[in-house]
Amino acid sequence: MDAGLTVFNVCYIKTRDCVPQAGFGSADAGAKERIVMDKKKNYAVMDGNTAAAYSAYAFTEVAAIYPITPSSPMAEKVDEWSAKGKKNLFGTTVDVIQMQSEAGAAGAVHGSLGAGALTTTYTASQGLLLMIPNMYKIAAEQLPAVFHVSARTVSTQALNIFGDHSDVMACRQTGFAMLCEGNVQEVMDLSPVAHLAALEGKVPFINFFDGFRTSHEIQKIAVWDYEDLKDMCDMDAVKEFRAHALNPEHPHMRGSHENGDIFFQHREACNKYYAALPTVVEKYMDKINAKLGTDYQLFNYYGAPDADRVIVAMGSICDVAEEVIDYLNAHGEKVGLVKVRLFRPFAPEKLVAAIPATAKRVAVLDRTKEPGAMGEPLYQDVVTALANAGKNDVQVIGGRYGLGSKDTPPASVFAVYEELKRDEMKRQFTIGIVDDVTNLSLPEDKNCPNTAAPGTIECKFWGLGGDGTVGANKNSIKIIGDHTDKYVQAYFQYDSKKTGGVTISHLRFGDHPIRSPYYINKADFVACHNPSYITKGYKMVNDVKPGGVFMINCQWDFEELNHHLKADAKRYIARNNIQLYTINAIDLAIEIGMGKRNNTILQSAFFSLAKVLPEEDAIRFMKEKAKASYLKKGQDVVDMNYKAIDLGATAYKKIDVPAEWADAVDEPDTRELKGKPELVKMVKEILEPVGKMDGDSLPVSAFAEHVDGQFELGASAYEKRGVAVSVPTWDANKCIQCNQCAYVCPHATIRPFALTAEEAKNAPEAAKIVDVKAGKGKGTYQFTMAISPLDCMGCGVCIGVCPVNALTMVPQEGELAQQDVFNYCVAEVSEKKDMQDNTVKGSQFKQPMLEFSGSCAGCAETSYARLITQLFGDHMMISNATGCSSIWGGPAATSPYTVNKEGKGPAWANSLFEDNAEHGLGMYLGQKKIRDDLAEDIRYIAENGKDPAKVAAAKKYLETYNDGEANQTATAEFLAVMEAKPACDCERYQRVMANKDFLNKKSCWIFGGDGWAYDIGFGGLDHVLAQDEDVNVFVFNTEVYSNTGGQASKASNIGQVAQFAAAGKELKSKSLAEIAMSYGYIYVAQVAMGANPAQTIKAIKEAEAYHGPSLIIGYAPCEMHSIKKGGMTNCQGEMKRAVDCGYWNLFRYDPSAEKPFALDSKEPAGGYRDFLMNEARYARLTNEFPDRAEELFAKSEDNAKARYEHLLKLKKLYDEA
Repeated sequence: MDAGLTVFNVCYIKTRDCVPQAGFGSADAGAKERIVMDKKKNYAVMDGNTAAAYSAYAFTEVAAIYPITPSSPMAEKVDEWSAKGKKNLFGTTVDVIQMQSEAGAAGAVHGSLGAGALTTTYTASQGLLLMIPNMYKIAAEQLPAVFHVSARTVSTQALNIFGDHSDVMACRQTGFAMLCEGNVQEVMDLSPVAHLAALEGKVPFINFFDGFRTSHEIQKIAVWDYEDLKDMCDMDAVKEFRAHALNPEHPHMRGSHENGDIFFQHREACNKYYAALPTVVEKYMDKINAKLGTDYQLFNYYGAPDADRVIVAMGSICDVAEEVIDYLNAHGEKVGLVKVRLFRPFAPEKLVAAIPATAKRVAVLDRTKEPGAMGEPLYQDVVTALANAGKNDVQVIGGRYGLGSKDTPPASVFAVYEELKRDEMKRQFTIGIVDDVTNLSLPEDKNCPNTAAPGTIECKFWGLGGDGTVGANKNSIKIIGDHTDKYVQAYFQYDSKKTGGVTISHLRFGDHPIRSPYYINKADFVACHNPSYITKGYKMVNDVKPGGVFMINCQWDFEELNHHLKADAKRYIARNNIQLYTINAIDLAIEIGMGKRNNTILQSAFFSLAKVLPEEDAIRFMKEKAKASYLKKGQDVVDMNYKAIDLGATAYKKIDVPAEWADAVDEPDTRELKGKPELVKMVKEILEPVGKMDGDSLPVSAFAEHVDGQFELGASAYEKRGVAVSVPTWDANKCIQCNQCAYVCPHATIRPFALTAEEAKNAPEAAKIVDVKAGKGKGTYQFTMAISPLDCMGCGVCIGVCPVNALTMVPQEGELAQQDVFNYCVAEVSEKKDMQDNTVKGSQFKQPMLEFSGSCAGCAETSYARLITQLFGDHMMISNATGCSSIWGGPAATSPYTVNKEGKGPAWANSLFEDNAEHGLGMYLGQKKIRDDLAEDIRYIAENGKDPAKVAAAKKYLETYNDGEANQTATAEFLAVMEAKPACDCERYQRVMANKDFLNKKSCWIFGGDGWAYDIGFGGLDHVLAQDEDVNVFVFNTEVYSNTGGQASKASNIGQVAQFAAAGKELKSKSLAEIAMSYGYIYVAQVAMGANPAQTIKAIKEAEAYHGPSLIIGYAPCEMHSIKKGGMTNCQGEMKRAVDCGYWNLFRYDPSAEKPFALDSKEPAGGYRDFLMNEARYARLTNEFPDRAEELFAKSEDNAKARYEHLLKLKKLYDEA
């Protein structure tokens, strides 16, 4: 079969050779016969993205790509298959080219098609919008492009990476046809229609399906045989397309300019092609129907032939509606659904024909919002189609649903059919939310009937991002799908954190097709993989069906379990006969060397309890999957997983539920939240429910004060997630008070404090306080290293950098008393400015204004950003590119950026991915304009004022105007004088005082990753740096697109394996630093805090003090690098190894210095190959392409040596200049 897919033949039979054992996964004893699968078809377990990529690959010769969630996996699959030699219909592999942006990808698609190659791309959201200018051209030139789109929300008041139709609806006017699928099987079946119809119909297509809900949902589906696709492909149309291509052998001109005398007429000439296209699409749907035995039509009707109420919709909601229709019609009602497949060109006569003549009430559901419109796009089309057909007796209402992947369960669809019964229906409505502001929402019954297919087994797994739960469940569903005749479905829900956030895996399997694209809320099995979810009171067990299984991963004995389990959970367990189990996979994982990754143990326990497979088969299949998944990381990792599988099968314990739990009494919530009233209100009303994965319950009114997307700073301090199983404990006697641990802490959870005698006396009893041992503060202050166990992520980076082993990792519970110590120090211990300086030690006595973020454990990016806030946070503005740093930096209502005791802190904003530099420059120019105008008023006071104190203060302000540090003091003194003296009625005074917040010099920073700086945002970054304005740019260089899944960027190095570089990157990384240096007036530095902490601080201070643009590039090891020894615990050490071996170089270029260029790296000390082999992003190439690995690694090392020699020459050049 085709490379890259696990495909197998399946046929249903009345009984199976392997009968499931007793358990919640057992076969229904009453089910005498199962639906029969066609034994001639091939079946595979895959998600919607893979299905689209598989079909698209067949018709594609060139793919121009750029990563964007949730569409990136399509391009990744195409690249992977191409690297492995997979052939398309034409007997060739696909040529894949990664572009610098979606706009670039669209341009490449346009050009490639014009030159005669069948070309495809894959995109979503803002990426699709960047392609719109080229889409007009591609459509008008009748080029047979297909854009496969995992339809996604377009950023508005906030970024949302999840699914709705707002992106594709923005493309209605481009001239692209639009074909929609509603589930994974339909994506596989109908994606070829887009390619086939584009060729024959001479109209390009957007082929779209719901982002995440379909793109990432895993199902067992029937897979095309490429021979069948080839049989349907009109090769004459392919020949005609090639013959019409631009070619100097028969040259033509394309893309001319036209005036008003002819443009209109020429534009109308394409009409007949759009009029004919629905027939072309129908033709290929019929061909597919003949091959598959399906009944795909432009508009498919499902339901009662004499229905009185009908829904019109497209996308995954159609499957939900079908379940509800089956239930309602079985109970005597008459309802139906029209599924829209071809949205553009819209075929109104086909729509009207699909609606039963008996239907007099129609509800149209749109998954998008068009503010100010009379209705959303599909609604308007349906209304127009019915009106033009004279169907004036049909009442039509329109509703919005599912924005940003809002779950749309059966309850929402029941509500729509109920609304259609009312005498007075809402013409416009919403479902799935509570709108208590404009009151558009329909009431929903959360206890509506269960509409899932009979016998479907439903399971939920609450995991921690990065703990392997999601990966294990993907393997589990594939094992069940591959080795049983059951249908399977898997979907994964995430919070807004990086690794370390909440993940919920929703798994279904059963003997009938699964049409349930919504969250599970009544499960046969629920597993809690992190004990903090129990102590925080997450509503998990409430999702277990009566008699179902609830398994908790914890280190507790029964008494501890009884203590931690909340009363409402106990009552539910006891009153609903929940089968309760515990398993200590935490300690087991540590014992066998797997550290925090206990997912394999828990997966094995699931299979043992579920008994969906005989135990020996389950263990064998799990081990096969483990080998396939982990062999690239080494046989030792595989062996550890084998051991975990064996242990997990018997490691769980059944808990006898005490009868008294049924009457457990809730403890009163005595917490008192302190802080700014607006912040506390936001925390209570938004952060807390969102943090417990209960944001769906919030009404529209909860956001009335945040309509524009603006939130208070400092909210993350209230989370106290407690997700780390192990946290550091401090040995005050060993500690030398170097503060290196605080310097590297990604989450600011370990901090040094200098205390007065009074502060030390009032500290909590658990505080460990000693004298300051040396240097500043000795004999004056006492010292403590405060640790927040409930904010710590347990990365252990602090352990790795401590030079005297004064920190060790211990179980979190034993350190909980330290939380009071930490809270006391933060709230009550005053800032000691005499302890602060710009050394590693002194900088850490400054308050971090980035704390407790949602970044990965061990993240290097946050360590850099936190340090910058310690240096400049109270007068800092940040424009942040979309990417990892915007996700950990800007979660809604949970800002990790915070304020000092005066209420000052970083003002943070995210615009887009591609425009970050320009947005940052705009922020700078905006405040600069206001400040410069105020300076003229202050200059007038300085030159003409009569009050000597005001004149002196004004002069000092102007003298320090461009000095970021001195101007803070001068501004404060100026304002103090102005406010102390009698108020003046003059216009200048009034203007200055009304705008006093703009007076002090702001430190303007532009943050982003290498994907932004080296690729999509490079043009803007280059332009902004060239403007010679006083902005500072910090690039977090992970050498991949970390946020979208690890795709290669121009910062990726030779030999690196990444998405879009499956066979290892051939080209060296771009020297962004030298490009900037070539201007001659930009401060430039490369840093790696773990290699040279002092150089990092020095570079940051110099950059900010430089009167002009600055660029700092910080090397940032990432989870995507898969560091073998210690993982991200050794993040800082990995930086040092990178610098020591010459992989990364440290230098500073200061145009204002006498000797501008300083090379801070020593000559490489060797060990380059060892460094590469310690990271799986390189080492895996030796397994997959060993000969190529040797060639590329040698090339990489030679390049590193040459680069260092080049830097030596640069130093000599600048020294002699």
